Amino acid sequence: MAFEPPRRLVRTLSETYGESVAGEWLGQLPGIAQDAVERRELTVERVVAPGGGSSLVVLVRRPDGAPAALKVVPPFAAPEPERAALTHWKGWGSVELISGSGGALLLERLHSETSLRSLPEAKALLEAAGTVRKLWVEPVAEHGFETVAERTARQADAMRAATDPQVAPLVTAALDARAELLAAGTAELMLLHGAFRQGKVLSGDRAPWLAVGPVPVVGERAYDLARLVRDRVEDLVAAASGASATRRRVNKLADSLDIDRERLRGWTLFRAVESGVRALEAGRRQDAELLLEFADWL
Repeated sequence: MAFEPPRRLVRTLSETYGESVAGEWLGQLPGIAQDAVERRELTVERVVAPGGGSSLVVLVRRPDGAPAALKVVPPFAAPEPERAALTHWKGWGSVELISGSGGALLLERLHSETSLRSLPEAKALLEAAGTVRKLWVEPVAEHGFETVAERTARQADAMRAATDPQVAPLVTAALDARAELLAAGTAELMLLHGAFRQGKVLSGDRAPWLAVGPVPVVGERAYDLARLVRDRVEDLVAAASGASATRRRVNKLADSLDIDRERLRGWTLFRAVESGVRALEAGRRQDAELLLEFADWL
């Protein structure tokens, strides 16, 4: 079978890593995927489309007929931390890792067409909170994962280089919030999903809901929850009560998971502005405007 990369994967990799780097790997992808399938003696069913933005996901069957999903990740997207995090979680709150080496991960088959976004908002947030709570565990000693301070330092450098003067006030506010959060410090040092949101929680057979696609990082829980706060941002921005609804969501999520409200608000601001600036630089102005309007409410 031809392992054609979905358009979302092509677009996201090109925006994130540059067309030259992404294009070289995408050109090699059919051969890489075929080799991964043959080495594991898998039977291919289909490529998941539209799929994710950082990997090719193929629905397969193992030699014994059991269903699974093969995830092929480019080396520049750092597949090793994901493998290490899934190994540490052992399927508790997350998809189970069956085997993995290099950039190919063989995973438990979930229902990729059904995420928490299919639920009403209140129910989705409740289930999301219950799922992410399971993932927050202490990392092993000498874990090797990136820290929140390290990840956000790289992001802060990119934000300072933003060329649109209209976003300068929000960028300054976001950078100030990050500096204050890091200066105040926290005793928490937990293994975090790193990209947790409703779309990253899929329906499963072993458990009702399981997280996928971690970009693991070590730090405080408020950082991990911050991305979830802005889920369905298009609905928030479209509503007349969007600003007040956003603040209520921050408070409700913080209280339900015993997280400091102001720390969650600060990380939500930083992460929303960082995503908005990145969208602007990639030419996705509509996405950027939604994110930056949301950030302005915080």
